[in-house]
Amino acid sequence: MNHEKYTTTLDVDPDVDALDLRPSAKALELRKKLVDFMHTHVFPSEHVYEEYRKASGPGDSTLPPVVEDLKREARTRGLWNLFLPDHSGISQLDYAGLAEITGWSLHLAPEATNGQAPDTGNMELLHLFGTPEQKRTWLDPLLDGEIRSAFSMTEVAVASSDATNIETRISRDGDHYVINGRKWWTSGAADPRCSVLIVMGKTDPDAEPHRQQSMVLVPTDTPGVTLVRDVPVFGRYDQHGHCEVVYDNVRVPIANLLGEQGAGFAAAQARLGPGRIHHCMRALGAAERALALMTARAKSRVAFGKPLSDQGVVQQQIAESRIAIDQARLLCQLASKTIDEHGNRAAASYVSAAKVVVPRVALEVIDRAIQVHGGAGVSDDVPLAAMYGWHRAMRIFDGPDEVHLRTIAKTELRKSH
Repeated sequence: MNHEKYTTTLDVDPDVDALDLRPSAKALELRKKLVDFMHTHVFPSEHVYEEYRKASGPGDSTLPPVVEDLKREARTRGLWNLFLPDHSGISQLDYAGLAEITGWSLHLAPEATNGQAPDTGNMELLHLFGTPEQKRTWLDPLLDGEIRSAFSMTEVAVASSDATNIETRISRDGDHYVINGRKWWTSGAADPRCSVLIVMGKTDPDAEPHRQQSMVLVPTDTPGVTLVRDVPVFGRYDQHGHCEVVYDNVRVPIANLLGEQGAGFAAAQARLGPGRIHHCMRALGAAERALALMTARAKSRVAFGKPLSDQGVVQQQIAESRIAIDQARLLCQLASKTIDEHGNRAAASYVSAAKVVVPRVALEVIDRAIQVHGGAGVSDDVPLAAMYGWHRAMRIFDGPDEVHLRTIAKTELRKSH
């Protein structure tokens, strides 16, 4: 055998070996406050929230008043805008653990702490690329929780997992941009508080593929903006909506350009890096809640003369869930710390790995919890069915699994093995 043909190079990243994944003292203090807030205010409010949504009907996107009560309480406790390091004073690694806790109550806790998608990503964009006037007009009220926003990138007619496919046109006309296109999955647009849309489209179709796109800020009341419909997720309508939006000769001043013309693709990647990790950590919170529900059910439910928790197959499901959650959390922490130490680009492969692994883990754990709950698991008496639908969608939004696997493979293939 020609052994030289099969020789490889041992490629070890010294930065990974040196990473310290412990949270800061400030993060630990915030964690105590947040856990108490969840127990004393958030969990007791879930029933109130759901009853308001049920009474209002699926076509109503107004915010249940109880959330505004939670927002006031969170601000009083200092649990506000934790996602943005320049405001919170904590790292991405620190925030990852806090985001996980909010994921235990996905409809209430993120917004109660002003850490809800898509606003967090939009605030990051405005923070990084906004002009002073754009920050005064849009970022400040978003940071204050007075308005909401939407991110309008995905399109109906093209495979938007490849953002270079985007067909919406943003054409210069004197002192204005004119926008024409059709988007969907514009999350947040149905909420009456949504005041601004960040729209991504092509300003120069003849440029190099990754320099064709730009982002513009479009007030929701601009003539030509039409909300066609709110798109349900597995038959459920989220309060803030996931909308199909038509832009028909929508005119905005050139001052509404976010960042540089032609830099929209790069800005989108900057937005999605930390945002994907935040989604993943919230998903781990949901997985932890599903595991807690599963173990409680297993201990209280008796079948064939003994509790389900005495059944070996149920014990295995609980153990497999614990192992998977802890493994996925470590990957998210590694990605977060790499962002802190080396930036989004260096963490791209880790972020992609987390984006693939975490939804898989969450779905596996939620599915096991549904099975242990039996008929109750697929009802709305417990939150598992709604949790499953959302986390199945997570394997698609912010980049489908296949795109992230491609990113990971390319990173490995570039190494000098």
